Amino acid sequence: MNEARIDKWLWAARIFKTRSIAADACKNGRVTMGGVNVKPSRPIKEGEIIHVKKPPITYSFKVLKTIEQRVGAKLIPEVYENVTDPKQYELLEMSRISGFVNRARGTGRPTKKERRALDAFVDPALFGFDDEFDED
Repeated sequence: MNEARIDKWLWAARIFKTRSIAADACKNGRVTMGGVNVKPSRPIKEGEIIHVKKPPITYSFKVLKTIEQRVGAKLIPEVYENVTDPKQYELLEMSRISGFVNRARGTGRPTKKERRALDAFVDPALFGFDDEFDED
């Protein structure tokens, strides 16, 4: 087989957990080839480079083997080569170190401690708002 659908390949190469997630990523513009968004049905060939955006970084993979059936994790090095720019991994590490925790949707309201930290971070005095409200 010298061609494979990109959504099937992304799933088979274990880049996405399910094929439907891989297809959604293609539809939503998170998968590109040569700077162009691709549809889930686009055929790929060996030697092509695929860019996958998984915030905060963009991974790049070189296709070594076109497959449409999921393979074991030990066989992944035969399927693709990770050619992601090292600067992307630095960006990932910086976002981890920065301390900003991206609150997952549906995890509920912030705790009192988190609320105070947010209020201290977005202090109105920093923006000069407290002068506007003084009527005295």
